[in-house]
Amino acid sequence: MSDIVTYSDGQPFPGVIGRTADESSPAWPTPPRATEGAPNVLMFVLDDVGFGQLSSFGGLVETPVLDRFADNGLRYTNMHTTALCSPSRGAILTGRNHHSLGLATIAETSTGYPGYNAILPFDKGMLSEMLLPHGYNTFLVGKWHLSPPEHETPAGPYERWPLGRGFERFYGFLGGDTNQWYPELVYDNHSIEQPAQPEDGYHLSADLADRAIEFIQDAHVNAPDKPFYLHYCTGAGHAPHHVSKEWADKYKGKFDGGWDEYRRVVHERQLAMGILPAGTELSAHDPDVPEWETLSEDSRKVFARMMEVYAGFLSYTDHEFGRVVSFLEEIGELDNTLFLLISDNGASSEGGPVGSLNEMMFFNNVPESMEENLRRIDELGGPNVFNHYAWGWTNAGNTPFRRWKRETYRGGTTDPCIISWPDKITARGEIRTQYGHIIDLVPTVLDALGITPPATIRGVTQAPIEGVSFAHTFNEAEAPTRHHTQYYEMFGHRSIYHDGWRAVCPWPGPSFTEAAQKGRQYGSPIDAKVLADIEANSWELYDLTTDYSETRNVAADHRDKVVEMIGRWWAEAGKYNVMPIDGSMLQRINVERPTIAKPRDRFVYYPGGSPTPFSAAPKVYNRPFTITADVQIPETGAEGVLVAHGGRVGGYSLFVKDNRLHFVYNFLGRDFFTISSDEDVHAGEASLRYEFEPTGKPDFTVGKGVPAIGQLYINDKLVGAVDMPHTVPNIFSSEGLTCGHDGGSRVAPDFYHDDFAFTGTLKRVTIDLSGEDLIPDNETDLKVAMARQ
Repeated sequence: MSDIVTYSDGQPFPGVIGRTADESSPAWPTPPRATEGAPNVLMFVLDDVGFGQLSSFGGLVETPVLDRFADNGLRYTNMHTTALCSPSRGAILTGRNHHSLGLATIAETSTGYPGYNAILPFDKGMLSEMLLPHGYNTFLVGKWHLSPPEHETPAGPYERWPLGRGFERFYGFLGGDTNQWYPELVYDNHSIEQPAQPEDGYHLSADLADRAIEFIQDAHVNAPDKPFYLHYCTGAGHAPHHVSKEWADKYKGKFDGGWDEYRRVVHERQLAMGILPAGTELSAHDPDVPEWETLSEDSRKVFARMMEVYAGFLSYTDHEFGRVVSFLEEIGELDNTLFLLISDNGASSEGGPVGSLNEMMFFNNVPESMEENLRRIDELGGPNVFNHYAWGWTNAGNTPFRRWKRETYRGGTTDPCIISWPDKITARGEIRTQYGHIIDLVPTVLDALGITPPATIRGVTQAPIEGVSFAHTFNEAEAPTRHHTQYYEMFGHRSIYHDGWRAVCPWPGPSFTEAAQKGRQYGSPIDAKVLADIEANSWELYDLTTDYSETRNVAADHRDKVVEMIGRWWAEAGKYNVMPIDGSMLQRINVERPTIAKPRDRFVYYPGGSPTPFSAAPKVYNRPFTITADVQIPETGAEGVLVAHGGRVGGYSLFVKDNRLHFVYNFLGRDFFTISSDEDVHAGEASLRYEFEPTGKPDFTVGKGVPAIGQLYINDKLVGAVDMPHTVPNIFSSEGLTCGHDGGSRVAPDFYHDDFAFTGTLKRVTIDLSGEDLIPDNETDLKVAMARQ
C-alpha cells in the first residue's frame, strides 16, 4: 500500500501516462480517510424531556445508561434550545439559528416567509454533510422532522430527506411523532412495514437500537478504522407515551405524592448535586396548574399513573440505548466516542390540564375528559391510546423553571446536556455552567475534531455558522463563555439573553388566566396594535446572576436595561429572519402551501403502493367528499379494507366484511360512527362508494368540526347512512393513508385486528373533494337542507 501514489481532488494527475502501460505509472484519487485516531461522534437527541426529569439532572426518572455518561463526562447546566422540536433539530444539525433555516416553528405550521417556510437552505450545511469528506460514515436513526410535509411523499423531492442531507443510512420516521407500537417507518428513501407487531414484543425504541447497532456493525466489519457519526433520535419522551405495563409498573406508587412534591424533591436534589447555583429558588406554583392537595382521589390516581407511564417510557428508552453502548464497548469504540446528549425543548404541555388519551385532541382543540381518562386508566401506554400527561407534570418536569415547551421562559428553553469523551476529556462527573445554545454544538464538534467549517458543500457556498465552540470548556471548568447574546421567538413568545440578563415578552401572557383577563387568546395572531401594547407593557427582566430560575421580574427597577434588551432583540430578529411576528398556532396547520403535485380535488390510489403520509393525504375535513372503490368480487366473495386513513386514535376506513359494505368514522378514538350496508356486495364488478356531506357549520372553539351525514352506495344505490353530530376538524392522527389494507394501528378495531387486506380485485380508489360528484338523493338532500336551517 505504501507504494501507491495518490492525489487529492482538484490536483493534477501525478503519475505518468505514456503510449503503453509499460511506459506509464499509475496514481489513484485519495480515498476519503479520517485522520489517525479521529473519534466517533454520537449525538443523542431526546424529545420533550425537561431539565428536571433525568436522574443525572436531579430528576426522578431513572436513566442509568445516561447517568454513566454524565459520571464519566460533563453536565452542561446552562444549555438552551429554541423551545420546539423542528427548530431545535435544525439548529442542532447546522449550527445556525432556527429562523435562519426557515424553521420558525414545526414544518407542519410553516408559512410563506423566509424564516417560516420550513425549506432548509443548502447554504446552511448539516454536520453530516461536513463530516462525510473527512472520512466519516454518517447514520441517522429515529426522528427527522426537517422536511416540508409536502415533500414527504414517494414523489419526493428527496433532497431534504436525510439521505439528501449527508446521511448515508436512515431508519426512522419523517414527521414530528409516531405511534411507538405502530410507527410510520422510512428506511433510507422508502416506506416500509414494521418488522413485527406489538403482540410479538415490538416497540420502536428497541427497533431503533437494533438498527443503530446494525449500521455501526456493518461499517466496522468492513472498515474498522473508519469513524462514524450517529445521530440517534428516539421518540421519547414525546407523545405518545407508549411503553409496556412492565416498565410503567416499575414506578408504581413513586409519584403518588404529586407534582408539587416532585418539584420540591427535585429542586432539593438539584441544589445538592450542584446542578443549580447555591440559593436558586424554585419558581412559583404555576397559575394554570391545580395544587395537588386540591385534587380528588380519582384525579390523583389518573395523574400519578400518567407519570408512571412517562417515566417507564423514558427508562425503557435508556435501557434500549444501553444495548448500543454495550456494542460500542464490545468493539472497543466507546472511549473514543464523542458523546453529546441534548433534549430538543422543555417538557411538553400538549396533554392539556387533565392529560390526554390522545394527543390529537390538542391539535383539534377537543376538550379532554377526566372521566374518560379514569375509565381507561389501564390502557395508558398501550396501543389503543396516544397518551400524554397533564400540565402539572410538564411544569414539574422543568424544575426549577417556570412554564414549558413552546414558550421562551427557561422552562421551554433550558435543557439537560451531557458530553463525554473518555479518551480526551479528563474531567469526570463535573458540571459546566457556561452559557450555551444548541447552535454551539456543531462548531464544538468541529473544533474538537480539528475540522474547519467547509467553505462550500457540493458546490454551494456556505453561510457562516452562527454558533460558537465551547470545546475550550471541556477540561477548563472556569473558562469563560464565548456565547454572549441569544434571541428566542416561538409563536410570538419572545426573549433574549445577554451577559447574564434575560428579558422575556410572553405571548399571550404568563398564564392563560392572566391572558384571558387581557382579552388575549393562546395561539392567536398579533396585530400592529397589540404589538405596540405588548412592547410597551409586557417585557419582563431577570438578572440570572442572582436569579437563575427567573423568579423575580426586575423590569420596573431597571427600565434602561429593559429598553436596551428590547433593542437587542429587534437587532437580532432583523439579522436572522424573525419577522413577521406571528402568535397564531393551530391556524397555521391548514395554511395553503405550494405542493409538488399541481393543486387537485381528485386523488386516485392503487393497492400495493407505499403509504401516503398524513400531511399529503386528501384533506377531507369540514367539506363534502366522496370515496369510490372500483372492485371485482369473485364468486366466492371477498373481504378487506379498500382504503383507510389514520389509525386507532382517529381516521376512517371503508371495507367489506361478511358480504356487506362498511364505513367507520373514528372521531379521535372517542366516538365511532358506523354505517353497514343493508344489502350484500354481490360477485362481479362493483362501484363501492361513501359520501360525506356537511349539514352545518364547524365549531372550532370546542373542536367539533362539521356535523355531517355519511352515506354508503353500492353501484349508485343508497344502502346505508348515519348522522354524525361532530367530526374531526384538523387532523386524524400522525398515521397516513393506505389503499387495499389498513396499515399501522387499526381504524376500526371492533371489526378487524390485522391489516385486513382486501381479498378481491381492487382496481382503484378515488377520493374526490370537489363536492360535485355527490349522487342526487331527494330524501337525503331534503334532510341536509333541513339540518342547515
